[in-house]
Formats: sequence, structure tokens, C-alpha cells
Amino acid sequence: MKFNREKFILWGLLIGMVLGGVVGIYAGDAAASFGFLGTLFLNALKLIIVPLIVASMISGVTSLGDVRKLGKLGATAVVYYLVTTAIAVTIGIIVVNIIQPGVGGAIDSTALAPEAAEYSILDVILGMFPPNIIDAAARTDVMPLIVFSLVFGAVLTTLGKRAAPVIHLFDVVNEVILKIVGYIMLFAPFGVFGLIAGKLGDVGWDAFQVELLKTAEYSVTVLAGLALHGVIALPLLLYFLARRVPLRYLGNTAEAIVTAFSTASSSATLPVTMEAVEKNARISNKVGGFVLPLGATINMDGTALYEAVAAIFIAQLYGVDLTIGTQVVIFLTAILASVGAAGIPQAGLVTMVMVLNAAGLPTEGIGSILAVDWFLDRFRTATNVWGDVIACAVIEKRLGAEALDALPSAIAANPPE
Repeated sequence: MKFNREKFILWGLLIGMVLGGVVGIYAGDAAASFGFLGTLFLNALKLIIVPLIVASMISGVTSLGDVRKLGKLGATAVVYYLVTTAIAVTIGIIVVNIIQPGVGGAIDSTALAPEAAEYSILDVILGMFPPNIIDAAARTDVMPLIVFSLVFGAVLTTLGKRAAPVIHLFDVVNEVILKIVGYIMLFAPFGVFGLIAGKLGDVGWDAFQVELLKTAEYSVTVLAGLALHGVIALPLLLYFLARRVPLRYLGNTAEAIVTAFSTASSSATLPVTMEAVEKNARISNKVGGFVLPLGATINMDGTALYEAVAAIFIAQLYGVDLTIGTQVVIFLTAILASVGAAGIPQAGLVTMVMVLNAAGLPTEGIGSILAVDWFLDRFRTATNVWGDVIACAVIEKRLGAEALDALPSAIAANPPE
């Protein structure tokens, strides 16, 4: 029987949660000794951040080909995706600040609140261009790493054949890093067990109940944000920019949305998405063949929204007051980190560490959301794919018939990987 990694992780997380709860309740203080499993898992996630950023960002940008030759289709798609991701993050930040699911949590009352990094808008801008990129990497300062990798990849595409060996190197490195991420996620069930059992052993059942309630409120907040973006914001863009009826368009592409929800992978859903968009929604294969693979790489509206909500939720749990500057850092990093999030299950969990590091928030807070990540991952993946299929209609409408006819058919035949 073939090993199914996704099912192992899913069922493993569920079993890890239950066992962690049972051990934590009945083993008492002794359960705290299992906390090292959670620490080991979080350390592994931190370990992979720098190589993941550099390899995935550079590989993603170079897959587009010479950035100077993207033309109107490429420029329109990239700008549109960045705008919709910014809208998603904005919705997430507003919703989490209104609901405040983490305020009054158990961590807030049982641990000293850590010092949050404080940023002004000028600090944010200057922070993107540090004097020493190696020092930034050593400190896991992700914002300048993201910016540098994007610029490096873009310039690399302009060097022609001379850059081919370097591009191939980063493609291979990216593939290796993604495999390592896959291996780390295989350890996730043990990490969940250690985090839950260790937390119960440290704080006791009463305090842990409060944290469970806060995690439930966090889940509702994420789902509310995704609903606002997927049910209101994106359909409005579809209606006003593409002149399409949202419900009818949803019916035409429903198979892709359902597949995305069931697989929790926008990359695995891509063949289904392309068929639904081109055959059912009647989108030109020139547009679908370019926009959808690009979207599976850089358009992660649901992931970006989730990362912003999770970061602010963790700050609330720890009693950290976030300044406007720090929330701007979360806004920018969530957008840029989502670009580097691979279209695989739980990839957003890895990039979440980037956002927390950038905002100076404790990465240990991931333990508070890890148990429900597998569930929320399916909703945010469905939102990602819904955003991709809507992008096809909007971009096709914005280009117009003449520009569409002028597009070379090779774009559809050789979409970016």
C-alpha cells in the first residue's frame, strides 16, 4: 500500500491532540517532560526559514522568465495578485483587531509578556535594506531576506543563458528544501503531542481550558476573515471588474474549489482548476495557462490573511501591545511570505514563523494554533484557488479582445512551473 503523507499528517495531528490532552490531564506535572517534542518541532521550523525564503523566492521569480518580457499579461497578473493579497491581509487585520480572540488568554495571565519589537514606518522601510544581509540572515530578520531574494531573482532572469546554471541550482535547492519541509511536517503529530502535553503539565487543566476557548475564537476569526474575503471582496471584484455573475461563475469552477478544500494543496488542484476555468468558465487558454500556474505560486490570499490573524492573535495571547508600525510589518511580511509559501499542505505554517520573527513575536505561540491548522488550512487553500479563478476572469476582461489575440500561444503551452 502506498504511503499517503497527507493522511498520515492529518490523522497523526488528531491522534497527537487527543493523546497530548490525555497525558497532560492524567500525568500532571510529569507531562511537562514531553514538551521537548514541541520545542524540537518548532526549532526545525525555525531552522528551515532562511533557506526556504531564499530558495523559494528566487526559484519562484526566475520561473517567470525574463521579467522585462512579461508584457501586459504578466504585469497585470502580478499587480492584481498583490492587490488582492493586500486586501485579504487588511481584512484579516481588521477582523482580528475587532474580535480580539487572544485577549485574556491563559498565556497572558501565566507568563510575563515579552518585549515586542517597535517599528515606525521609517524603520520598516529602512529595515528592508540592512547594511549586512548575512547579519540579517543570522538574526532571522526575514523582511530584508525576502526583498533581497526577490530582487536577486528578478535580476537573474535578465542575464540570459549565463544565468541558467544558477537558476537551475536554486530550482534544485528549492526542491530539496520543500522535501525537507515535508519531512519536518511528518514530525508534526509528535510536535502537537509534545506541545499539548507539555502545556497542560506546565499550566494545568483550568488554564489550558481558557487557551482552548481562545483557540476556538481564533478559528472563528480566521473563518470570518476568509468568508469576508471570499464571499464579499472577491465576488465584488469579479462583478465590477469582469462583469461576471459570481454565483454562476462559482458553479462553473466549483469542482476546483472542492478539490482545493479536500487536498489542501493549490498545486495539486492546478490541473482541475485549469480544466474548470477553460472548459466551464470559458476563459481563454492563453490567460488560464499563464495566470493559474502563476497564481498557484504567488497568489495566496487565504494564507496571507491567516498569517496576519495568527500573528496578532499570538501577540494578544502574550499580552503584547502592537504599534501601528509593527502591524505594518505584519501586513508587509504576510504579503511577501505568502508569495514564498509553497502550494503544499501546511506550508503556511512554515512561513508563519517568518511573520512572527519579523514582528518580534514569540514563535512558541505557534503551539497555540498548531492543533487547528490542519482544519483551517483547507479553508484558506479553497480561498486561494477561488482567488486564482476569479483572477482569470478579471485579467481577461482587463486585457480586452485585441490584447488577448496578440498574446503568443506559447504562453499557454509553457506556463511557469
